[in-house]
Amino acid sequence: MRPPAHSVELTQVMEWRNGAVHSLQDSLATEEPLEIRVDGAPVTVTMRTPGHDLELAAGFLLTEGIIEQREQLVAISTAAPDSSGKSNVVEAQLKDCEFEPKDLQRNFFAASSCGICGKSCIELIRNRRLRPPDRDFRIAPKVLCMLPEVLRTRQDIFDLTGGLHAAALFDAEGSLIAVREDIGRHNAVDKLVGWALLEGRVPLSRYVLLVSGRGGFEIVQKALAAGFPLLASVSAPSSLAVKLARELGLTVVGFLRGERFVVYSEASRCIPGSI
Repeated sequence: MRPPAHSVELTQVMEWRNGAVHSLQDSLATEEPLEIRVDGAPVTVTMRTPGHDLELAAGFLLTEGIIEQREQLVAISTAAPDSSGKSNVVEAQLKDCEFEPKDLQRNFFAASSCGICGKSCIELIRNRRLRPPDRDFRIAPKVLCMLPEVLRTRQDIFDLTGGLHAAALFDAEGSLIAVREDIGRHNAVDKLVGWALLEGRVPLSRYVLLVSGRGGFEIVQKALAAGFPLLASVSAPSSLAVKLARELGLTVVGFLRGERFVVYSEASRCIPGSI
């Protein structure tokens, strides 16, 4: 699959290997700012890899609690491109939303750098009254173990650059529905959720979210906002992520590699007979 336009940049580098030096062309993942505006007012600027920008903005609006359903998004478009053919602004028009840009409190918390205590972080999410994840969802352990390798075969930009995160949507049978990549792990999730929102698939109550990095607090809250019952990652979750998942009923799986994984909350969705 061909990477989105402007998502990869070429550069000359020097390579040292076994005592020999070579000059060669290398590929870099592009990193540029994207400004998201709502009804003409700037809401946020995020550093992202260009591509699927409308999905990124739509996913951001949902996972940050600005909208709750597709019907509230009247229109979404990119601003006119500049002389280089790029556009780093997305405009969204909303309806039936009580939203003031100045009142937006970003929820991109990292457990190691959150400016307020974990209890307050969780309280912010609890107050959004998110729909509880589907308790009847199940996926077989063997199927779950297959997902990382399937995702790895579809990380097209990562294959070129080695420098991107990925988020993927799987069904309970292990079929890959969609995958998105970005230099920011939260942006990759927003692109994936935004795709699902624009396709009318939200809430994602019968699907698994797999991320290529760790399962941090910001990823857990985005998974809950999108309705996922299970979040899996190839690395470890943070303590705050696990606390939030346990309180709100999300299954969190970490260290999903080979024939092994660790379940931190709500194990019954992926380990038969557990509580």
